[in-house]
Amino acid sequence: MLLNPYWSDPLNRMPRRSSHRAPILSVLLLGAGLLAPEFVRSQDIADAYRDDANRLIDAALANHDAYARLGELVDLFGHRVSGSVALEQAIDWIMEQMESDGLDNVRGDMVMVPHWVRGEESLEMTLPRPRSLPMLGLGGSIATPVGGIRAEVLVVSSFDELERRADEAQGKIVLFDVPFTNYGATVQYRSQGAIAAARAGAAASIIRSVTPYSQQTPHTGNMEYADGVRRIPHAAITVEDAEMLHRMQDRGERIELLLKMNAQMLPDAPSRNVMAEIIGSEFPNEVIVLGGHIDSWDVGQGAMDDAGGVVAAWEAVRLMKELGLRPRRTVRVVGWTSEENGGPGGPEYARMHAHEDHVLAMESDGGVFKPLGYGFTGSDAAFEMVTEIGTLLDRIGAGRIMRGGGGADIGPLMRTGVPGMGFSVDGTRYFWYHHTDADTLDKLDPDEVALCVATFAVMAYVVADMPVRLPR
Repeated sequence: MLLNPYWSDPLNRMPRRSSHRAPILSVLLLGAGLLAPEFVRSQDIADAYRDDANRLIDAALANHDAYARLGELVDLFGHRVSGSVALEQAIDWIMEQMESDGLDNVRGDMVMVPHWVRGEESLEMTLPRPRSLPMLGLGGSIATPVGGIRAEVLVVSSFDELERRADEAQGKIVLFDVPFTNYGATVQYRSQGAIAAARAGAAASIIRSVTPYSQQTPHTGNMEYADGVRRIPHAAITVEDAEMLHRMQDRGERIELLLKMNAQMLPDAPSRNVMAEIIGSEFPNEVIVLGGHIDSWDVGQGAMDDAGGVVAAWEAVRLMKELGLRPRRTVRVVGWTSEENGGPGGPEYARMHAHEDHVLAMESDGGVFKPLGYGFTGSDAAFEMVTEIGTLLDRIGAGRIMRGGGGADIGPLMRTGVPGMGFSVDGTRYFWYHHTDADTLDKLDPDEVALCVATFAVMAYVVADMPVRLPR
């Protein structure tokens, strides 16, 4: 084991360099309750960990190992939808690789997950001219009747417009042609569109894919039904075709579509949250958890969303192991299961590990593009500490720490008071490929993936090794 270069004695952990004696001693006294917490604000944590941070950054940027491992994962197993054989085979492979890396406590915690199967599906425009329309059924949708649904189309631009024109929707296929503004606003038509259309009497509903950019690529994703509201099939078409159908309607042309979907929801299936650790040298029961979700939708490779997040966190922990940087606290990497389809992985992790003392939870689920820093949710004192740690990442442009951050899988932990960090990257292209057949390895840059590894490694290691724990 290589010791932190600022410590000469592994038992007493007295600072080796006199230039750092005052700040390190102050942190030790703070940890012993001899200094007020406010002293942390003047404490140069970054100075104490600069050498270790630079070692981690240099090691991460020295090769493209993370990108190569990511490529092996997605090429071997492809997409990994909840309940699929491919997902469980990928988890088996990850556990084998983590064991080979020499990580501690490699395991898979069992989680029961939804098992939705797409089946064969198609969408044909029959009027005003024949044309096959690229489409994807939305996750959780029911099937059409045998033979499909042939109906006239009503195109609307909002829920409000549908409500105003509800008398025109009876028996029709409602198309929500809603341009992308931001994900939170636009995704409501994917999740709630079938409910609104059914209430208006529609036979089925389709949406313009939730994306700012398209090359005839439909986007899938989860959708919802409501108790007491008739369930109707729900699918997505491309931006180009949604705009075309809208133009046809505006010209007064009659539009008819034939929608066929054979989707079915099978009984819940067993899956696993996959994880491994470096056990802390002094406070093994205090845990820093970092990761992403290992499942994906049943299109593309799920390389960007979110195998890349899992592999970047995994490689960050592996680098600590390789460099002999064993922190005081336990660092745990997790690949949560079934985030896309119902999200049971995160809540089940929080339930099964509720007895543990989580110091910080970190999540990447926005693609492993050029890292910018983190969004942080926690106390003012903790924010100041992680902001200072962030300066260690300034050399790679990833040191920006902003207020407000988290993620779907760490959300259940954060609701118990655990501070949370959401990985922040240049998301310019993320929603171009999100939930599509185009989410493949080539959309990622090997150098940017390595930068993500470095960003994860530095923050997780310093928080795990500081003499004083991150305050709540």
